[in-house]
Amino acid sequence: MKPSLATQATAAAITKRTKRIYWNKRRREQLAGWIFVAPEVIGMLLLSVVPLAFSLFLSFTEWNLVGGLKAIHFIGLDNFVELFHDDKFLKALKNNFIFTAVTVPLGIGLSLLMAAIIQARIHFKEYFKIAFFIPYVCSTVAVAAVWSALFHPSQGPLNQLLMQIGVDSPPKWLVDTTYSLVAIMIIYVWQLLGYQIVIFIAGLSNIPDELYESASIDGATAIQQFRHITMPLLGPTTFFLTITSIISSFKVFDIIKFLTGGGPNYASTVLVYQIYEEGFQKFNMGYAAAMSWVLFLIIVVVSSVTSYFQSRKVHY
Repeated sequence: MKPSLATQATAAAITKRTKRIYWNKRRREQLAGWIFVAPEVIGMLLLSVVPLAFSLFLSFTEWNLVGGLKAIHFIGLDNFVELFHDDKFLKALKNNFIFTAVTVPLGIGLSLLMAAIIQARIHFKEYFKIAFFIPYVCSTVAVAAVWSALFHPSQGPLNQLLMQIGVDSPPKWLVDTTYSLVAIMIIYVWQLLGYQIVIFIAGLSNIPDELYESASIDGATAIQQFRHITMPLLGPTTFFLTITSIISSFKVFDIIKFLTGGGPNYASTVLVYQIYEEGFQKFNMGYAAAMSWVLFLIIVVVSSVTSYFQSRKVHY
């Protein structure tokens, strides 16, 4: 038997009421929120997550980019095994660790010292903050051109100065296997210094002056104040700059590309440049993807270890 008209009306009313209850104000607000964030989520999936997953897949394959997708061949862990028998990769890995071990503490130490001096002793602080920050926002090509002239083996001002003070055979810098990486380190620290100074000055401005006044009354020297007040209270700022500097030092590429091309004799090659060379000059995308994932794991491990020691320091 067909349901009566009253039964059908009652069922329709119940259905309508159920829909009205389900699509209440909270659920409509949630739907509107998802609609607004959907473009960002879709963009992140398409431009970050999917390429990341594809690069992980490629790290287990052998693929010459010129051959197209049909040239992809799965080879398992062979790329990762080959990496640690590759002298060029091991050289780049060693250079990168040296680069990070030198530039990170040197850059943070210099920027902290200069920030403290600017904040406490220097007039026209705004001018100095801008002057030091300019190299950070300058074009890499312009920075490379200036330093290439400064490091010129015979006509450069730096070597001219060294010869005038009695150095008979000054370094050839960018074309010297011993000093090319040192020259890149100098440029890198100089370019990043302004950004770190500005961050440290922002941290210093949040330290109450009363603490320094009380320490002065108690007879603390400037060095003691710096050690027992400034450095502990700048712990979060220092940690932030340490993590970002470590990540940045493992991603250095542009200065090396413009000035040395990884040479001479791979003396200034680092991991990102080696990835670029393998992937976009030799078109060996599978091998390059394996290198990139090794780099990713190194950054994760180093950042995690640094974060662990920082958390223990804060705890104690």
